[in-house]
Amino acid sequence: MVAIRGIVRGTSLLTLGATLAVAGPAFAQDAADSESIVVTAQRNNQTKVTGGGNVGVFGTKAAEDIPFNIRSYNEALILNQQPDTLGEVLENDPTVRTTLGFGIAGEVFVIRGFELDASDVGFDGLYGITPRQLVAPELFSSVQVINGASAFLNGAAPGGSGIGGSVNLIPKMAERDMTRATLGYTSAAHFSGAVDVARRFGANGEWGLRVNGSARRGDIAINDEFHSSYVLGATLDYNNGPLRSSLNLNYQRLNQSYWRGQVGIGAVIPRVPDADTNYSQPWSQILTKDFFGTFSLEYDVSEEAMVYAKVGARDGREDQTTASITVLDAVTGAATGAGSYVPREDNNESATAGIRIKLEGGGMSHEVNAGVAVSWQVNRNAYDFDFIGYATNLYDPVVAPRPIPNQFVGGDLDNVFPIGRTRVSSAFFSDTLGLWDDRILITGGLRLQEIKTTSYSYADGSRTGGYKESAITPVVGLVIKPVEGLSIYGNRIEGLLAGSTAPPTIDDGQGGFLPVVNGGAVLPPVKSTQYEVGGKLNFGRFNAGLALFRIDKPNSFVDPVTLIYGNYGVQRNRGIELTLDGEPVDGLRIITGLTINDAKLRRTEGGINQGNDAIGVPEVLANANVEWDLPFLPELTLVGRVVYTGKQAANATNTLELDSWTRFDLGARYVALVGETPLTLRFNVDNVADKRYWASAYNVFSAFGTRLLQGGPRTFKASASIEF
Repeated sequence: MVAIRGIVRGTSLLTLGATLAVAGPAFAQDAADSESIVVTAQRNNQTKVTGGGNVGVFGTKAAEDIPFNIRSYNEALILNQQPDTLGEVLENDPTVRTTLGFGIAGEVFVIRGFELDASDVGFDGLYGITPRQLVAPELFSSVQVINGASAFLNGAAPGGSGIGGSVNLIPKMAERDMTRATLGYTSAAHFSGAVDVARRFGANGEWGLRVNGSARRGDIAINDEFHSSYVLGATLDYNNGPLRSSLNLNYQRLNQSYWRGQVGIGAVIPRVPDADTNYSQPWSQILTKDFFGTFSLEYDVSEEAMVYAKVGARDGREDQTTASITVLDAVTGAATGAGSYVPREDNNESATAGIRIKLEGGGMSHEVNAGVAVSWQVNRNAYDFDFIGYATNLYDPVVAPRPIPNQFVGGDLDNVFPIGRTRVSSAFFSDTLGLWDDRILITGGLRLQEIKTTSYSYADGSRTGGYKESAITPVVGLVIKPVEGLSIYGNRIEGLLAGSTAPPTIDDGQGGFLPVVNGGAVLPPVKSTQYEVGGKLNFGRFNAGLALFRIDKPNSFVDPVTLIYGNYGVQRNRGIELTLDGEPVDGLRIITGLTINDAKLRRTEGGINQGNDAIGVPEVLANANVEWDLPFLPELTLVGRVVYTGKQAANATNTLELDSWTRFDLGARYVALVGETPLTLRFNVDNVADKRYWASAYNVFSAFGTRLLQGGPRTFKASASIEF
């Protein structure tokens, strides 16, 4: 208007008309350019899940070509939702729920009713490289979930978990030139900043460099709980002709103080405290520092054959002081607290190498995969547990001084030495036979694996035990694609865990102990067996998946008659998974799904708890994520999410049960232009109703009794990203 008034004052109407006639196309062109920038920014911001991904030894595959259930959550989801941990990313998955490990802030992911420890999360296809307790999501471009056992696909997980599924983290790479700066805020007083730069260079853009770093610091929505995170990651890649390589390096420093852990309970489940209640202590703290990365090479020997190799390493340090509570009176909330200090260092290496060959002839195709893999892990730690604790209350927490140290010490607290070493090595071979123009794919494979462990005394570091056993884990898979867009599949695949060690004695139930006949013996590797059938449907705007599965996992205990320790019991999980994602109409995107899981205990010790529900496995899981680009205001996107978790048993006798819970999250994002540069503004509210609920009763260490994890309080998140 200022410009027009200036023109009017100094020109005639005829001159004004001529001026507007000339300027009009320029104005229209500017508007069109601005609209194009906004549309591009909105497209880059779209939260998506895709079928397919990195399927272990088979490499990167589309969902319709593999007999497994795999999904990948994209980088935009991580940026839009501002997750503090990997568990917050996996909250979007209708087949996964997150809890904590015993006495630590490390996350445990429950997939198909079995735990996946954070230490067994894959990094770029390798085990032992991901930080053990918590990992900063800002470092990754994709989070991939494979449902089901994967001992053939990825090898046995060194940490002894992953029977029900696996997670693989893909580092960021320079796919396009980009410079992005982000500022963020999370209630109550948590501020963040991040820079992400990517460039392609070289004569043909064969080189790529991506560097990203972030810093987060301040109190979160739980009363007085403080988090800080400092991460820096870089990937240099080369892609030219037959050769591809990449080098990824990362540094992560995380700190959580006054952190709220799990709650131990007795024979009654207490009512849930206010969602933001913190029943920890100011002196509790977990500080972790990790250096980790990978180097990979791929070379096309010919159009039909490719060789590859990948190595990775991680050096990590943890200093952990815990403040855990156990409720003594479920009515009043009276509780006792205990403390501990556990320093730990990890030195891990991992490597794999192999060849993929594709052949065609005689109306058939073959894809052959062969190779080897090995991982080494060294755990150095010590502990200082207190038995003389402090009095507190679940509903009205008491700030107490830290208990007297050196009550029960193992190892050297100042200079930790090795307590355990693990080596997992394997050789694998598979062949996928394609018939009828690859509309029928038949896969068979074997992986010969050896697990070697060594344990050392906390007293003086001397060797106390060892274990070296091997096992063969096969896979059989079938994919049938009768029509375009439809894929029907089935698989039989196994999981593999290191065998457990027999205890020297057991409680006789009368205040005494009985000697175990094979006390100290190490059992052979434990295999689980999975059977799965399902289908995948791509009908334009939608992708749908249906899977029916059964997993049988052996459980170990001492036979009460023979007093021999062995793999006598079984946990049998049977379920159905339904996933759906797509864009039913332009601008409306959904990610949703449902899991029904019947997890039962079979062949239990002395027949006790026979047929009962397994602890901490919800009967039903359901998620629904929605994004809507408003047609009358294309710069604005509304987002919403519903997370439902059904009832779950809280003890083996099934006398305790957690209620089902539902959580609602809402948000919006808006793309504005600063000149010709897009600025994305985001605002989200997790747990809008500030609902208080017990989120999980999953307890890997059941010998310590039932422990509950409380869900998080209402949390406000806001961020602004500008991309050049």
